Amino acid sequence: MSEQWSLTVDSARPRELAAFWCLALGYVPASPPEGFATWEAWHAHFGIPQDEWDDGAFIKDPDGARPSISFLKVPEPKVVKNRMHVDIQAGGGRHEPFDVRWPRVQAMVGKLVAAGGSVLGVDAPDGTPDHVTMADPEGNEFDVL
Repeated sequence: MSEQWSLTVDSARPRELAAFWCLALGYVPASPPEGFATWEAWHAHFGIPQDEWDDGAFIKDPDGARPSISFLKVPEPKVVKNRMHVDIQAGGGRHEPFDVRWPRVQAMVGKLVAAGGSVLGVDAPDGTPDHVTMADPEGNEFDVL
């Protein structure tokens, strides 16, 4: 049996980064844990100082099938390339014909650039574009394919 897991991303601005990834992945902000009407009530219950209540943001797959993601505030900026990254498979997979897949990739890239992402490059090993490497608003790399 596999273990349930989630992903945690260090961030300077957790709520802003969470909003970007909600758009990128089709996720939604996570509801407070069961038994709490608000995140503020949860924070208060566990004695978290009020000045730390904005130090995290949490998103989830609305269908509950994929892992949740936490964004936690850290003081230091990102300084090196990611060792692990997300692949957003907006094109439907490499088995899709290029003329179907690539417009989907371009549409997603356009949406994410408008939301604060940036294009780092287009990988085209045989001259035909395969995927776009991007960075989120805090510089975390990911691919759209």
